[in-house]
Parts: sequence; structure tokens; C-alpha cells
Amino acid sequence: MTLIRPCRDDDLPAITAIYAHHVLHSTGTFETEPPSVADMGSRRADVLSKGLPYLVAEDQGVVVGFAYGNWFKPRPAYRYSVEDSIYLAPDQQGKGLGRALLSELLARCESAGIRKIMAVIGDSANAGSVGLHRALGFTQVGVVEACGWKMGAWRDIVIMQKTLGAGDTLPPPDATPSASSSPP
Repeated sequence: MTLIRPCRDDDLPAITAIYAHHVLHSTGTFETEPPSVADMGSRRADVLSKGLPYLVAEDQGVVVGFAYGNWFKPRPAYRYSVEDSIYLAPDQQGKGLGRALLSELLARCESAGIRKIMAVIGDSANAGSVGLHRALGFTQVGVVEACGWKMGAWRDIVIMQKTLGAGDTLPPPDATPSASSSPP
């Protein structure tokens, strides 16, 4: 049975290896050089410093996938909108693991106060990722054509989104009225 749990420091070598496979052998990420364990640790620390989830899927004590949400853009106004990232070990695809990881990530992002989650999917031919996101309620909002060069060809990105919780129907709990929204 697969366990979905928060990532720990000792998971970083496995996460790094899974991601390196995707960097070197797929167009799901537009990185072209695999990051080091230290780099992946810094990225994880950044996610956690924002109170966002970083999860792993573990099967019989082995990390077989990971997922996390990070601000869509680095400016604080984006703190209620995240971009998801999800990667599976190559022998784990097609087993429902991606659905389990992404479902848990969505629940934890919503609990963290996130209102919008986006997927920026490398390569419009990435039917697995597009299908997974669609199955979990994401809608496609655009394709940026030929914006990345990887593996000898121009690659698109597919942008999908899903509203969480109250979405934009209510302000976030820590919102304060600005001077520009005050009546004259």
C-alpha cells in the first residue's frame, strides 16, 4: 500500500533521482540539467517556508513520487495562488499514484488557504499530466506554443487551473481594505 506523507530530509536523494530522470528523459520539465540534492533541498525549504505542502508517495519504504505547491510567481500578491508540481518514478506511471498524490496536494493546499492552483505542463503532448489534471477538475486556460526548446524540438506549455475553497468569492482571511477601495 502506498503512503502519501510530508517529505522529510532523508527523502531528498530519492526525490532528486526521480526528478533527474524527468529532466534527462522527458519534456515534462523544461530544465535541462538535473539539480543536485542540495539544490532540491533548497527548493523544498522555500516551499515549506511559505507554509505550503511538499509530499512524497512511499511504497514499501521507497519514495516513488513527489508533489508540491509553490507560489505561482514570487511576489506576495500571489500567495493564494500556487503552481503544482508532480513527478513519479518511471515504473510507477499508470498505477493511480499521480491521482493519489495530486488529490492529497489539493486538499493540503486548500487547508493552507490557497484559492487557485495552476498546472504549467511541459509539452502539450504530455497526455498523462493533462489527463490527470483534467480528471481532478482542472480546466485548460491556454497553451503557450513553442516556448521551450528541449530534446531537439520546440515545446509548448499547457496552462490549467482549478479553484479551491471559496475561490474569489471572499477575500482571504488576512486581507485588509486598501485606501483605493475605500469610499470617497
